[in-house]
Amino acid sequence: MNLATQIKPISYLKANAAEIVRQLSETHEPLVITQNGEAKMVVQDIQSYEETQEALALLKILALGKQEVAEGQFEPAADVIARLRTRG
Repeated sequence: MNLATQIKPISYLKANAAEIVRQLSETHEPLVITQNGEAKMVVQDIQSYEETQEALALLKILALGKQEVAEGQFEPAADVIARLRTRG
């Protein structure tokens, strides 16, 4: 992905909304929108957005798990498995 080719002014977004929707659906590449020469927003298709949100959720879970391990808040897997077997 070459983000430099995906930078457009807000006037382009206003004039070409339907074409932008088609392009984003096909390429799944984000589009950076500028206003007064400054990047102001990123537009992306819904599938890419949902995939990004899922990836961020997984990363958050991993970070929380890593923090719990660092704080000693865990049990050995063998202990958990043994406890689960006694319940069944």
